[in-house]
Amino acid sequence: MTTNAYVAFLVIGVALVMLDGLIIYRSGRRYLQGSYGDPAAGASMTWLVTVLFHLATLGVLALLSTIDIGGSDLPGVVGRLGVLLLVLAIAHAITLGVLSRIRGEQEAGAVINRSHQRVEPEQQGTTVTPVPGQEGRYPDVSPSIEHRAPYTTP
Repeated sequence: MTTNAYVAFLVIGVALVMLDGLIIYRSGRRYLQGSYGDPAAGASMTWLVTVLFHLATLGVLALLSTIDIGGSDLPGVVGRLGVLLLVLAIAHAITLGVLSRIRGEQEAGAVINRSHQRVEPEQQGTTVTPVPGQEGRYPDVSPSIEHRAPYTTP
C-alpha cells in the first residue's frame, strides 16, 4: 500500500471515529440528562464513556492500518475501511450498553432513595379507627371472629 493510500485510510478512519464519538456523546448526554440529580453529572459520565470509546477505536484503527488487506491501493483501503466499520459498529453497541447500564443503576438508586424517604409510623396520623373503649394513638386490633369474643352468638 502506498503512502497516499495509507494516509487516506487514516484520515477517513479518524473522521469516522470522531463522527461516531460525537453522535454517542450528544445522544448519551440527553439519555443521562437527569443523572444523579444534576445534568452536569450526566454530561461528565457521558464524556468519560465517549473518551474511552475514542481511545479504544483509535487504537484499533492504528492496528488495522498495519495489517495487509488487499493487494493494490484501492482494494486495500476499501477492505480496511470495511473492517473498521464493523469494529465501529461493535464498539458503538458496547458503548450503548455501558450507557444503558449506567442509567439502569441510576434508576435503581432513585427507587431505593424513594423507599428510604417514606414517612415513619410515628409521623403519620392514626390509620385505623379505634375500637370503642380503647384509648391511645395505636389501638389494638379487634379480636378475630374465630374466637367469637367479645362477640356473642344468639
